[in-house]
Amino acid sequence: MDPQAKIAAGSVVCLEHTKVCGDVSIGSKTIIHPTAFIHAKEGPIIIGECNLIEEKVVIVNNRKESMKIGSFNVFEVGSHCEAPSLGDNNVLEYKSFVGPKTVISKGCVIGAKCHVDTDEILPVNTVIYGEECKRRIQASDPTPQPLQLDFLVKVLPNYQKIQPPNSKATQLPIPVTSNLPSPMSPND
Repeated sequence: MDPQAKIAAGSVVCLEHTKVCGDVSIGSKTIIHPTAFIHAKEGPIIIGECNLIEEKVVIVNNRKESMKIGSFNVFEVGSHCEAPSLGDNNVLEYKSFVGPKTVISKGCVIGAKCHVDTDEILPVNTVIYGEECKRRIQASDPTPQPLQLDFLVKVLPNYQKIQPPNSKATQLPIPVTSNLPSPMSPND
């Protein structure tokens, strides 16, 4: 674990074979499973709140500008992300790949084993799926998983060595904002 990494209170960062290198900020209630690799190689990586980063996920910033990851995103096992920015409530499924030219807006799903490396901003609620990486727009955002996050915050410390928080703030700034209501809005 790089001493530059800033981990907010309430986050769970498993240490077993996990590497967090460079200027990385991790927001509260973000879960990082064992064997994840997060590398702020050239510029910082700012990860918002309530993200789930599973085993063997690779997140790399090869740009001098900050890589910004919003809140309520899920990075499934083996996914690889070099996108300069991800909004809120996105899912990168098993072994998906997002290259450094693609910006992911909000509510997008990159399907299992899909490869996206186009110079574009994906429209809100884009789904990329199948062997040919077809596209469609879904009617609503993917459902956030707050109960799963709460469960993992309680259970993982019983089975894993955890990096304690080192940021005095209870939460770090959420890097990507949206004019749309929060997925956890009390009026929903």
